[in-house]
Amino acid sequence: MDELLIRPMTEPDLPAYKALRDAMLAGHPDAFTSDAETEMQRDLASYRSRLPSGTDSGTLFTLVALIGGRIIGALTCEREARRKVAHMAQLVGMMVSDTHHGRGIGRALLADAISRLQASPELAQVTLSVTASNRAAVGLYERMGFTRYGRLPDAVRLPDGRRLDKDLMLRRLQA
Repeated sequence: MDELLIRPMTEPDLPAYKALRDAMLAGHPDAFTSDAETEMQRDLASYRSRLPSGTDSGTLFTLVALIGGRIIGALTCEREARRKVAHMAQLVGMMVSDTHHGRGIGRALLADAISRLQASPELAQVTLSVTASNRAAVGLYERMGFTRYGRLPDAVRLPDGRRLDKDLMLRRLQA
């Protein structure tokens, strides 16, 4: 089996990233706040904002997980430019292809992201939101040092009528 490689996403990765994201949104509507129908119409160029560019896009980095040169997972870290909240980062868009669930890909993406964030002394904490009923994801985040600081009830309303809560989670980066 090919070795897992985790690295920052680059411009040539955008088509594969969009394909993975579209598939994940379509296959797991309860796991994401974005909806598949809208996002599938999104232009590939719009994902350039997920690349670290020195512009005010807010993206610190998007990590991709590759096996055999194929993107099988991704995770984006964002940060606001406003000074009063510049000590916080947010993780968004964690995804691992269905063919690679349960193999530690998500854990490896999180570990790499946390390591990168801890290397920035100006960052003190990282937050994320996760569908509260997604026990596997919540468990992973807890094992990686995140704690729940709140729950947003009725955060997502799906077309089938389901209403989902989001757990709000935090991990301190610096002592």
